[in-house]
Amino acid sequence: MLRPDELAAWLRLLLTPGVGPESARKLLAAFGLPDTIFAQPASAWQAVVGARMARALESEPEDLPRHLDSLLAWLAKDQDHHVLTLGDPLYPAELLQMSDPPLLLHVVGDVQALHHTRRLAIVGSRNPTHQGAANALQFAQALSQAGVCVVSGMALGVDGAAHEGALQGGSPTVAVVGTGLDRAYPKRHLELARRIARQGAIVSEYLLGTPPLPENFPRRNRIIAGLSQGTLVVEAAVQSGSLITARLAAEQGREVFAIPGSIHAPQSRGCHALIRQGAKLVESAQDILEDLRFTTPLAGGLAAAHNNDSSDTSDEDALLQAMGHDPVSLDALQARTGLSTAHLQARLLELELQGDVGRLPGGLLQRQARS
Repeated sequence: MLRPDELAAWLRLLLTPGVGPESARKLLAAFGLPDTIFAQPASAWQAVVGARMARALESEPEDLPRHLDSLLAWLAKDQDHHVLTLGDPLYPAELLQMSDPPLLLHVVGDVQALHHTRRLAIVGSRNPTHQGAANALQFAQALSQAGVCVVSGMALGVDGAAHEGALQGGSPTVAVVGTGLDRAYPKRHLELARRIARQGAIVSEYLLGTPPLPENFPRRNRIIAGLSQGTLVVEAAVQSGSLITARLAAEQGREVFAIPGSIHAPQSRGCHALIRQGAKLVESAQDILEDLRFTTPLAGGLAAAHNNDSSDTSDEDALLQAMGHDPVSLDALQARTGLSTAHLQARLLELELQGDVGRLPGGLLQRQARS
């Protein structure tokens, strides 16, 4: 654990106005750890980062004592509270390969989850379709059962479903958030956050007290991508933070996977765009495991991660065949099948209770992946 004076030096580097990640890395490369940086004369700083930043480094930030006291109290509060610096041996090596690795990582939970052998990011829409949320949960559960640590952002929608599936699968899961770790965001995920911390870790580069500022979330996506050997996009609009994560993953040489969806669903267009750009289309968790060479045999339940029903078409219910896989109205289904309204409604209720059919907004119906 860092001594208070060492932690103060890291915070001073982080808080000094005008000294961004690039300048901080230059100083660290030139002089070593922050306490050594601040032992140098201003002329030495000026030679590395210029006169303006050298002047800024001469003065201790006014809010440094407050942040230091807050962080020390937070660390003392729970043995599962940690701070990792760029110089810490427990700092994830994958993040060091990024162009702008965080100077500090705050962690709640098990630090070893950040070093899990198999890590896959699962990201997607905050407003997924019913099928999209189900896919996120089922893929995550099957991957977790295969020993994969699921990394996501703990946001509403796909992120939350992915963490939930990972928790059910039994392997660690890592949430990378865009606020200080003393804040619960979103609030409805407070209990989910507690469970993630017990079975994995929650990570943030942001100082305690940092609110959920919009600009923080695109930046945290680079950590989600950086911690993972691949990124799966479940559902996403064309303009979406999930596509930022996918782009960052590709730029870092990581695999990008996407689940195809209905051509009528706006949430599928981002995935289709990724596939056109070279992302790998996947229909099951097994596709990902094989591509990333995560070859340990799976526990039961992998079939639940198929995007479409895996049973043979010849054995499928005729009504399910008539539905296809896109959303359909009751009137259109009746026209396709020729069934009476009473018979059709009764059969649909059976299929709904079995989990084969789901009801969507607007009175639409859609086949569901079997769970």
